[in-house]
Amino acid sequence: MADTVEIKKVANRKERTGEVVSDKMTKTIVVRVERRFQHAQFKKVVRQYRKFYAHDEKSEAKVGDRVRIEETRPLSKLKTWRLVEIIERNTDTTPAVSA
Repeated sequence: MADTVEIKKVANRKERTGEVVSDKMTKTIVVRVERRFQHAQFKKVVRQYRKFYAHDEKSEAKVGDRVRIEETRPLSKLKTWRLVEIIERNTDTTPAVSA
């Protein structure tokens, strides 16, 4: 009976890929995720965006980075996602001009 293998059941967690639009909060990033779908009536491909608040423990993601986030338990009122990895770093060196 010592040879029994313990299998942990891990639920399939949702993953999204998006662009960091804000990193001004402590250990939190805001990620904009694009969703493309075909309009039901007009058959045109439509882009829809949604913002997710994600936990970034090491504060390593910066604005403009492409990141992968994963669903997790609620960490605060708005944060239910966490940073998994940074897919691509932002190479644009020009600062964003705020109007």
